[in-house]
Amino acid sequence: MLELLFVIGFFLVLMVTGVSLLGILAALAVATAVMFLGGMLALMIKLLPWLLLAVAVVWVIKAVKTPKTPQYQRNNRRFY
Repeated sequence: MLELLFVIGFFLVLMVTGVSLLGILAALAVATAVMFLGGMLALMIKLLPWLLLAVAVVWVIKAVKTPKTPQYQRNNRRFY
């Protein structure tokens, strides 16, 4: 809701200062892109500790569960 109020206020300020409609639409597009990228960066920084924890857990699980070496049937023959 706060973002919508920001966009409406941004639109009104640009319109009152005398910027053309094309300039207003271009400014809104640029502001939307900048806010989107900023929000994604903030979300990435917020989730970074959890992502690192998930990577560490997978690394530990793979280190603990080492694959066994395959035993071939040819080497386990009882009678030759």
